[in-house]
Amino acid sequence: MSDVSREIKIRPYEKADWPRLCEIHDAARLDELRLSVGEDAFLSLEDTYENEGLFDDKLSVAEMEGVVRGFVAFGEDELTWLYVEPSFYRRGLGRALVQHAAANAAGEMQIDLLEGNAPALKLYESEGFTVDKRVEGQLIGNEGYAASGLTLKRKVGGTSGG
Repeated sequence: MSDVSREIKIRPYEKADWPRLCEIHDAARLDELRLSVGEDAFLSLEDTYENEGLFDDKLSVAEMEGVVRGFVAFGEDELTWLYVEPSFYRRGLGRALVQHAAANAAGEMQIDLLEGNAPALKLYESEGFTVDKRVEGQLIGNEGYAASGLTLKRKVGGTSGG
């Protein structure tokens, strides 16, 4: 896996990355919805980024083969967005992005996940996150759809110093 890690470059988002983020999100979001509430609930990144606060905190992208293949948005205590280009699933990009967000977190990090998204749950659990609670409600950003979600938490960091 260390060879794969060296191929991944994580860097801050730049405005020129926007078209790639839209492509990645829109393809991967359909996969996420197929596993949970259904494709009919799909809204594009262009339609949702403002209301769902994509740019509220830190936003980083992962490059592989010199092209943006994934992205993560996160604050000090929450990972809010994580999407990887579907043709690059299971190549370490998601894991690298989770680790990047956790390395920049304070004492605890939270993730909200749609129930049914088993691949994402498996990734987060392998990185030390545990299910804290199950939530019933409406799909955030597209409230016309009922959704079940999981809140996961993980202690991160270790020492506070900055």
